[in-house]
Amino acid sequence: MSDVLDPSPYDALLLLSFGGPEGPDDVVPFLENVTRGRGIPKERLKEVGQHYFQFGGVSPINDQNRALLDALRKDFAEHGLDLPVHWGNRNWAPYLTDTLRGMVRDGRRRILVLATSAYASYSGCRQYRENLADALATLEKEGLELPKIDKLRHYFNHPGFVEPMVDGVIRSLADLPDDVRDGAHIAFCTHSIPTAAADTSGPVEAHGDGGAYVAQHLDVARLIADAVRERTGVDHPWQLVYQSRSGAPHIPWLEPDICDHLEERKAAGVPAVVMAPIGFVSDHMEVLYDLDTEATAKAEELGLPVRRSATVGDDPRFAAAVRELVVERAAAESGRDVTRCALGALGPSHDLCPVGCCPARAPRPAAAGADSPYA
Repeated sequence: MSDVLDPSPYDALLLLSFGGPEGPDDVVPFLENVTRGRGIPKERLKEVGQHYFQFGGVSPINDQNRALLDALRKDFAEHGLDLPVHWGNRNWAPYLTDTLRGMVRDGRRRILVLATSAYASYSGCRQYRENLADALATLEKEGLELPKIDKLRHYFNHPGFVEPMVDGVIRSLADLPDDVRDGAHIAFCTHSIPTAAADTSGPVEAHGDGGAYVAQHLDVARLIADAVRERTGVDHPWQLVYQSRSGAPHIPWLEPDICDHLEERKAAGVPAVVMAPIGFVSDHMEVLYDLDTEATAKAEELGLPVRRSATVGDDPRFAAAVRELVVERAAAESGRDVTRCALGALGPSHDLCPVGCCPARAPRPAAAGADSPYA
């Protein structure tokens, strides 16, 4: 095996995701897991779960994670990277703690984690690290030997994440009617979060208006828009917009909402819009419902042609990017030469989340960071 594909000191990769229901009977228990500790009545959860019930009570995210697992295992095998890949979820089976327990019993002691969130934020990074700490605390109580866990850096600007999205936007533009294509605007969509969480996302030095969360999304949007211009010869206006807001209405969240944005574009005389969900790794429920159902219905109501471009999913280029990130981190941990691949103005993200990065409202232990109690 070539030393550039040496995964040591790591002996396993863990795909860590959100999880989702896989049938009608799963919906309310799943939502109870997601909202645990918030005191939300079961009847309210049934109302929230209507998005899932419209699709047979099944979230697509688990099948998409299975496809990504297959893509990763295939890529690793084809390139001689001898590293088993496991899967655990935050809110549904296979649960993170169960997966980690099995890995430990199989003798895994140095584990790398790939979270299915590309950007810095509390919910996209710190909360996963808290979940890891919770799982380790459970295993510690059970008397198991704890593994050392590291998390792969944010990959929002890795070519293997960006380039599939460029192709998706170009395909969506090509699918628009000829008479509106060149005038189409691009709405780069991501999950809205409270402005307070956005402002404190990323390392302390990145805190401020929108923090690292907004800065990283804007960097990706510029990369894609520039690539589309270079490949099509058309400069499409674009804007970063948000979706999937939840929570109390009096708490400020990032705006504009995609549906409001579509109304504004229609009023401004824009002939068409491509919705590009750059904030999502795969076509899970926030894409399937909030864009493909709700926003598309709004566009039809407005008489505004829209297309929704593809997420990265199990694209082979993304699987290759994960392999490169694994090899990069393994080399860094072993003191070998490291080549860090990143596009745009922000450069590669940190390997180790520093103290104060994406803080929670109530401090909790978090693994795989500079403040980890499980170093």
